Formats: sequence, C-alpha cells, structure tokens
Amino acid sequence: MTGTANAEGSVVRRILVVDDDELILEVAQMSLEMVGGWTVTTAADGREGLERARADLPDAIVMDVMMPGMDGPTAALALRADPATAGIPIVLLTAKVQAAERAAMAVLPVAGVLTKPFDPMQLPAELSALLGWS
Repeated sequence: MTGTANAEGSVVRRILVVDDDELILEVAQMSLEMVGGWTVTTAADGREGLERARADLPDAIVMDVMMPGMDGPTAALALRADPATAGIPIVLLTAKVQAAERAAMAVLPVAGVLTKPFDPMQLPAELSALLGWS
C-alpha cells in the first residue's frame, strides 16, 4: 500500500489512528494532516479500528496499546489474521516505558512503537522513519 498521488504528484498517505482518548485522537489527527499532509481516519477502540481498517484499507495504522474492550495487541493480531489487512503496517502508541512492557510489545507483529506523549510536530517524521517512508 503506497497511498495515492494528489494533483501535484505527491503521495498522500492514508492513516488510521485508533485510541480511546479523544484528545490523543484529535492531536494525532491534526498532526498527521497538518504537518504530515496525510489523510486521517480515527477509531475509538480496537473493534472499531478493525472495522475501519477492513473498510478503508489504510496505508498504516497507529494504535494505542491499552484500550477498553479490545486492546491494541489483540487488534493487531486480528488484523494480521485477516488476509485483507495482513499487510497494513501497524505502529503501537503507548505510555508504557518499562523494559518488560517494551519486551512484550517487541514480539508483536508490528512495525514499531511510539511513546506517548508524542510531539505533534515530530509525529509524522517519526512514523515515516518507522515505516521506511521517505
């Protein structure tokens, strides 16, 4: 998945952000749209994230680790098990910084982990770096 080209020929990435914190969703969306120039859709929990990912087939998913109902790791595994979404890169977003917590996330089928709180001015660059986007 490589995004779509706009009128100027630039690639516009489509990002799905999944987080149960409304403020995080708003800040991430604003950052990725205004600083990154990408198109962003949001979901408030893992189940809604699965539905949106299957419907929209975004270029990448940024997903919170701890959410009520279906958490990020469970949703990531479900996305990997579905042939339609198996190839979408997933980046986890978490406030967990303990070594044991990081080690548990390192074995998940995700492209990487970003730490909350994040710098809205740097989020698109950090996401691009994790995903190997230039």
